Amino acid sequence: MSALSALFPDEDFRFRMTMRRGRPADFFQDWDIAGGLRAQRRATLGSSREHCLRSTPEGDVLLPALLELAAGWNLPKVESWRGVAEQWEPDVLLLSPDGEGRYRLRAGAVCFPTGWSLDEKIGCTLEEIHGVVPGLNPSIGPAIQRLLGSLTPATALLRDNWGIAATDVLDLHPRHRVPSPRPPVRLEQLWLRVEHQALVGLPGGAGVAFGIRIALHRLDAMATDQVLARRLGRSLASMSDDLAGYKGLRAIRAELCRRLAS
Repeated sequence: MSALSALFPDEDFRFRMTMRRGRPADFFQDWDIAGGLRAQRRATLGSSREHCLRSTPEGDVLLPALLELAAGWNLPKVESWRGVAEQWEPDVLLLSPDGEGRYRLRAGAVCFPTGWSLDEKIGCTLEEIHGVVPGLNPSIGPAIQRLLGSLTPATALLRDNWGIAATDVLDLHPRHRVPSPRPPVRLEQLWLRVEHQALVGLPGGAGVAFGIRIALHRLDAMATDQVLARRLGRSLASMSDDLAGYKGLRAIRAELCRRLAS
């Protein structure tokens, strides 16, 4: 069975706090030996730096803690957010608790967002950031808050999030106005877009580093795995209509489920 099957357990859709333990260095160091991903990051920065890099005063304080931690991850040495964005493969966000213990987004280097804007989210609490996702906060919001307070620098907690896109472009910032998938459904023109995510505690409990990597899998290739196709179809069919709308799938969901079943 495909390694992607862990994304789609044989059950109806629900928000899950499924985490795997890993080494931070394994997630953050280079996966693309040819350097193409870093070149794409530099190109995105060159055309839209103002959309990719943001930091608050609290984020400026956290950056040295991140760089101190990353010194042991076998990454290119950098000294600024620009360096993080150009020289590290994952997108990176930093969060820390406010005076009431609520984690807020303090800084980020984000070249390949999935339909969201760093400009809009900077300074927001996690509850505010996740508030646009139907059903997420009531389902796992408190558990996420508790989890962040338990993280350490030694271990990364890994999870995955998925959606379906009608493009293999990595940068899906809202300013590009990339349309959601539309009928008719052609599996060769749709991609499963997976966010591989890593959460790592910063030294001294200062905050949390959140890494995101994007992986794309064309649906016609995925559908050759009948078990995976059936599980993806079940997940799509059983999610709420509001969530399907948020994911941009309402227009194709019924037809896509039929195609996956066939």
